[in-house]
Amino acid sequence: MKPFLLVSSRASDSASAGEAESVQRLLGVDAAGLVQRRVESEPLGVVDLDDYSGVLLGGSDFCASTVDKADNQVRAEAELAVLFADILDRDFPFFGLCYGVGALTSYCHGRVTGRYAEDVGAIPVTLTAKGRADPLLDGVPDVFYAFVGHKEAAEELPDGAVLLATGERAPIQLFRLGRNVYASQFHPELAVDELIARMRVYANDGYFRPEEFDVLAEAAEAAPVDGTQHLLLANFARLFARE
Repeated sequence: MKPFLLVSSRASDSASAGEAESVQRLLGVDAAGLVQRRVESEPLGVVDLDDYSGVLLGGSDFCASTVDKADNQVRAEAELAVLFADILDRDFPFFGLCYGVGALTSYCHGRVTGRYAEDVGAIPVTLTAKGRADPLLDGVPDVFYAFVGHKEAAEELPDGAVLLATGERAPIQLFRLGRNVYASQFHPELAVDELIARMRVYANDGYFRPEEFDVLAEAAEAAPVDGTQHLLLANFARLFARE
């Protein structure tokens, strides 16, 4: 089987490794089945899509809507633009996780702002009629819970995008472009232990007040996030893995 490519941009080694471990496990592939490239620290380089089953773009320290961007973000987003152009031209399998919404929406000239930022925690995610019919959401109930935590969100869908799932605070939680290009605002890769580990890494990065850590962790442990969110990654692998 051709591997999947995970493009990461987290400065923390532990957060980057944790994300890759979660994605690999939930895709159901072995170590050779997921290639990770970290664009926050080195150039992405040439990506030949023929070498991969699909591409995933993980969460990030970057915000697509940031005005004054650091040099590594400017470089990374220029490289992502090249990658997006190829993916969209070929309708190649892609799944953006959290930052993937902002980066893809911005590239497609949609609107990304801080208006629909969400605090760290669990939210109910509701499928649209189009979502209920989409194969990425096979086996997913009309309403399920997943973890979020983001400073920006898509305020307007990119042209041609199909809304697949919505939320109470941030209305654009999952969309599709073409037949094979997806992006989710919520984190389908996160279970509670992984969320709490990530909270430790980003405790001083403005996602929540550090003194609220214990309260937020206890709320996450009590939340009705039951693993349903993981089905999206399993379905992505089932739909797109290829020899």
